[in-house]
Amino acid sequence: MPRRRASRYGRYAGGPDPLAPPVDLSEALEQIGNDVMAGYSPERALREYLRRGMSDREGLDDLARRVNARRRDLLSRYRMDGTLAEVKELLDRAVTEERKQLLRDAMMDDDDRAFRELRLDNLPSSTAAAVTDLADYDWASTEARRDYEKIKDLLGRELLDQRFAGMKQALQNATDDDRAAINAMLEDLNELLDKHRRGEDTPEDFDDFMAEHGQYFPENPRNVDELIDALAQRAAAAQRMMRSMTAEQRAELMQLSAQAFGSPGLMAQLDRLDGNLQALRPGENWGGGEQFTGEEGMGLGEGTGVLQDLAELDQLADQLGQNYGGARLDDLDLDALARQLGNDAAVNARTLAELEKALREGGLLQRDGSGDLRLSPQAMRRLGKALLADAAKQLAPRQGNRDTRLAGAAGEPTGASRQWAFGDAEPWDVTRSLTNAIMRTASEGGDPSQGVRLDIRDVEVTETEARTSSAVALLVDTSYSMAIEGRWVPMKRTALALHHLVSTRFRGDRLQLIGFGRWAQSREIAELTALPPMREQGTNLHHGLLLANRFFRQHPSMQPVLLVVTDGEPTAHLTGGGEAWFDWPTSPETVAATVVELDKASRLGASPIFFRLGDDPGLERFLAQLAKRAGGRVVAPDLGDLGSAVVGEYLTARFRGGWDSGDWLE
Repeated sequence: MPRRRASRYGRYAGGPDPLAPPVDLSEALEQIGNDVMAGYSPERALREYLRRGMSDREGLDDLARRVNARRRDLLSRYRMDGTLAEVKELLDRAVTEERKQLLRDAMMDDDDRAFRELRLDNLPSSTAAAVTDLADYDWASTEARRDYEKIKDLLGRELLDQRFAGMKQALQNATDDDRAAINAMLEDLNELLDKHRRGEDTPEDFDDFMAEHGQYFPENPRNVDELIDALAQRAAAAQRMMRSMTAEQRAELMQLSAQAFGSPGLMAQLDRLDGNLQALRPGENWGGGEQFTGEEGMGLGEGTGVLQDLAELDQLADQLGQNYGGARLDDLDLDALARQLGNDAAVNARTLAELEKALREGGLLQRDGSGDLRLSPQAMRRLGKALLADAAKQLAPRQGNRDTRLAGAAGEPTGASRQWAFGDAEPWDVTRSLTNAIMRTASEGGDPSQGVRLDIRDVEVTETEARTSSAVALLVDTSYSMAIEGRWVPMKRTALALHHLVSTRFRGDRLQLIGFGRWAQSREIAELTALPPMREQGTNLHHGLLLANRFFRQHPSMQPVLLVVTDGEPTAHLTGGGEAWFDWPTSPETVAATVVELDKASRLGASPIFFRLGDDPGLERFLAQLAKRAGGRVVAPDLGDLGSAVVGEYLTARFRGGWDSGDWLE
């Protein structure tokens, strides 16, 4: 029997985890919604959320801080004179060994010994000049000669390593044949680039070049442009490294470069290569430099690699900043991020990109007619549902009986229906129940034409008139004090929760949202949610009540419910000419106009419920008097309980005999 090959298992490294759950949009939507309600545009709110990140994931700002920290670490760790230091060490060792040999060699002529010692004693202080001065020196010590030859070999390998990563190690202990092969590669490479600059090269030219010299290019470029990109990035980094050195260090290296491999021909080929690359990729960063302050010396190849890292970090900082037109997280180079910060950073960035894509393409954010980004109706529903669930948790202790549900069984249908729950005695809505069964059967892969089986999940019951329909007017204070006191967002969250409850659970009711500042205005939920704080004086409750009464008269058969959220006494009212008249402190005229509209609401059957925010004694006395006059009451909730307080009072007004969360919470 053939042997079975053993299987080995390890961490999946082929991209995003295929078994990972989809990104959770609920947290993102809540935070973006809060920022929108605070006055941010949806585009800015999305950007701010991506910058902050999720509760368990880094955001763009966190990644940018890590990028900057990595950059500072590189600059503070290294210095640029590693090659010069290594050359000086080899030179000093060679001279020392040569002096020892001169002392040991008893057969040497005294004049010859004296001449050699004089030459060694008078070497220039400059390392580069000393190396050049010794180019024709006849070494007496074999070990000294070997160290001096290492200098030429080191310089050649370093200069090549600047342009071709890994060449320093690859050419260690290189033979003359190896050096000849390098020279041939450089000559062929420059010929290929020359032809490409003239537009005369063909794909076959590139293929032939790679077939002969491909071992020098671990990047495995697929065409000449990819080859040029890889070479130009490293060559530009080499230029920036040279500019990061002091003038003295640059001069030393330029002088030493002529000794590379003992042949000036190498530098000629490298200079030609740099010229070709700079002409072909002028957009690379060929200028500038960095200020290194560390203690760890780097060779030319290592330094070029670090300069490449710094350039890559700069690009990542730009990508993470997202401060350019049309910026998207798809622009992030995840491979570069993984190289610089590790796989965890790339995973976090990929999650943020998937989140942004899901929000934009999943229907939660959409463009309006003017091209501006806004929360979609789907997003508004999801936000409202989440806010309503929060209100339900706070209202749990107040749950009562469900008297009105059974009482409504004999009433006239309202046209609305709801899913059946245990204890319901209302008649079934046959049409909607069958439609639900058909749609469920089709979604589960069945064929409705072959018959459907009714499931309890499909059943909807008809709501009847005994469940009294209500006309609900929610008046919310939009004066500037609401914003500066931190009440702006809770007010909007409250309106959104109530809107979701009425629009999804009590579709027979009608809700009017009215904001009142210097003037009052009826607003759609999306408009109110996106309303920015306005620096205008005035709390025109009179105008808000006027609009509420108009709304109640439009629905005479419904029970009026009047809910007012405010943090200040009225300081404005409408004049006979329709102008908003402001005065502070509250004037008798404003009070009189407000009371007149409140009396009209009472005659229409509304018992107002005032939600007082803050601890202003004047407001407390004023609202208490209004409530007493109109047969209403005042509720003073904590700011965090505002939503549950408003929802609870609405339910109390609607279910006179008590209510239970099963009546309204989906």
